[in-house]
Amino acid sequence: MPTINVTPTMLEYLKTKGITDKELILITDDAGGKYSLNGGSCSLGANFTIIVLDQPDPDYQLKMENNADLHMWTSKYDTMFFESGLTLDYKNHSVEIRDNAHILDNAVQIANGQEVLNAAGKGMQASGGNC
Repeated sequence: MPTINVTPTMLEYLKTKGITDKELILITDDAGGKYSLNGGSCSLGANFTIIVLDQPDPDYQLKMENNADLHMWTSKYDTMFFESGLTLDYKNHSVEIRDNAHILDNAVQIANGQEVLNAAGKGMQASGGNC
């Protein structure tokens, strides 16, 4: 089971957004999944998004153990980019994800999963395209 630390400032930020009781999916945002907002092979492991849902999504079945008691999920694919010390933080008005060795993304997006799916159904595509 993947583990992630949620800093107190990140938890407070999530509370201000009113999503601490929602299902949260942490994805590597590389145009590879149904909720992807960004993409292209040059962005592999460089962009992350937190998807907010009202109900769990069976495509994201790996529960992420966390210190904030959030309902947080991911997929086996996404765990390829997770290393020891995975941490979500909120600082300088941005959401950051890092591990013990790297800042993975200092501009993590938070998106409503249903809105992403609705946009995709209307033909809107992830940004980024080819690298």
